Amino acid sequence: MKITVTAERPENDTVVATITVPAEEVDNYIAKAYKDIARRYQFQGFRRGRAPRPVIDGIVGREAILADATNDLLNGAQPIVLDELDIVPVERPDYGEDPALVKEHEDYVATVTIIVPPTVKLDSYDAVAINMPPAEATDAEIDMQIQQLLAYQTTYEDVEDDRAVALGDIITVDIANKEGAEDLAGTNRTMALTADSLPEELVDGIVGMKKGETKEITWTRTHMYGDNEDVHNYDVEVTLNGIKQAVTPELTDELAKKSFGFETVEELRAAVKEEIEEDKQQRLPNLKEDRVVEELGLRVADVELPEAYENQVFQELANEFLTSLQRQGMSLDMYLGARQIDTNAFLADLHAQAAERARQGLALDALALELGLEAAEDDVYAEFEKAGIEDIAASIEQFRNDGRLSALRESIRRSKAVEWLVENAEVTEVDEVAERLAQAAEETPEDAASDTEAAE
Repeated sequence: MKITVTAERPENDTVVATITVPAEEVDNYIAKAYKDIARRYQFQGFRRGRAPRPVIDGIVGREAILADATNDLLNGAQPIVLDELDIVPVERPDYGEDPALVKEHEDYVATVTIIVPPTVKLDSYDAVAINMPPAEATDAEIDMQIQQLLAYQTTYEDVEDDRAVALGDIITVDIANKEGAEDLAGTNRTMALTADSLPEELVDGIVGMKKGETKEITWTRTHMYGDNEDVHNYDVEVTLNGIKQAVTPELTDELAKKSFGFETVEELRAAVKEEIEEDKQQRLPNLKEDRVVEELGLRVADVELPEAYENQVFQELANEFLTSLQRQGMSLDMYLGARQIDTNAFLADLHAQAAERARQGLALDALALELGLEAAEDDVYAEFEKAGIEDIAASIEQFRNDGRLSALRESIRRSKAVEWLVENAEVTEVDEVAERLAQAAEETPEDAASDTEAAE
C-alpha cells in the first residue's frame, strides 16, 4: 500500500498521525470488498463470485460494503504507519468511534491516535558506576561453597536444656492437619524455624513452646482471582518433640577423601575454586548487564508512567513468569499455595517489578537517543541471522506486514545501549559474600527477624 503519513506529538505519550491513501489504493480496497462478498454469499440467479455490484448493493447495502473496505484499508495501513513512524504502540491505534467511509475514486484521509511509551530524560547520561564480584573465586566464596558441601554431612543432636523455642532454631515436631495444611502434616518432622520457609503465623505460634507441649495454631489467607475473593483457613495441632542443634563435621584430609574423593583439603578447595570461576564466566556478564541497567533506571527523572504502558509491561512479565512455571510443571495456584503467598501480595509485587522494568526500558530509550544509537537495516538482518532464519528477506517482510518491525528496532537500540553501558561502566570489585557473612555475624536474632519480615 502506498500511503502518506504525517505526525505530531501533542502529548509525551501520544502520537497523532494523519494518513492519506491515494484514490487508486482506495478503489482496490472497494473492489476487493465486493469480490469478498460475492464469494462469501450465494446470490440467486448468479454463480458464486459473479454477482454484479448493483445486485450486491441492493441486498447487502453499499454502505456495508464501503464499511468493510474502510476497515480493511485501515487494518492494512496500520503496520505501514507504525513502520513509517518507527513507533511501538502500547494500545491498538485509535481511528475514532466512527471513522469516515472510503469513497470511490477519491483519496482517503484519516487521523489516528497512537499511545506510545513516553520519552523521558535522565539525570545524567554518563557511564554508570556499579559493584561487581571479582572474576576469581574469593576465599569467602570457597568457604561458603565448602560449608554447603559439609551441610550434607550435618547431623542434628537434641538440646538437653529445658529452654523455649526461639526463631531460627531447628526443631522436631508432630504436626496434625485439622484444616487446609496437608503439606505441613507429619510425624517427628525436623525443620528450621524461619519465616521464609514456613507460614509466618505458624512460626509465631511455635516460638516460645517447650519440649512436650502441644498447641493448636490457626491462620487465614485470602487469595484474589479477578474480582473473586477466595478465603483459605488453616488449622494445625503442633507437638514439640525437641530442639536440635546442627553438628557439622570438621573438614579434614580424611573427610575430604572419604566424602568428596580428594586426597587433601587443599585439593578440594582448588576444585571448588575452579568450579566457582567456571560458573562466574557464565553468570557475571549477565549480572553486569542487569546491574548497569538497574543503575541507569535510577536516573529517570520523575515521570508518571501511562497506565496502558505499565499494563503492557506487566502482561509481558506475567507471561514470562507463567511460562517459567509451566516449564517446571507448576500452575500459579500450586506456586502460591506451596509458598503460602497471598494473591494480592503476589500481584502487587509483580506490578512493582513491571513498573521498574518499564522505567529501565524508558531509560535505555533515552540513552540510545542521546548517544544517537540506531537500528540500521544491517542490524535488523543480523538479528534474523542470529536466530537461524533461512529466508531472512521474507521474514523481515512478514515482520513489516505484521507491524512488528518497529518493536524489533526498539529492542536493537536498547541492546546497543546496554552494550555501551557494559563497555563504559566504572566497576568496583567487591567480595560480596564476605560482606554478607560479616553483616550476618554482626546481626542479633532480632535483627535477622526484622530483615526476614522486610524481605517478605
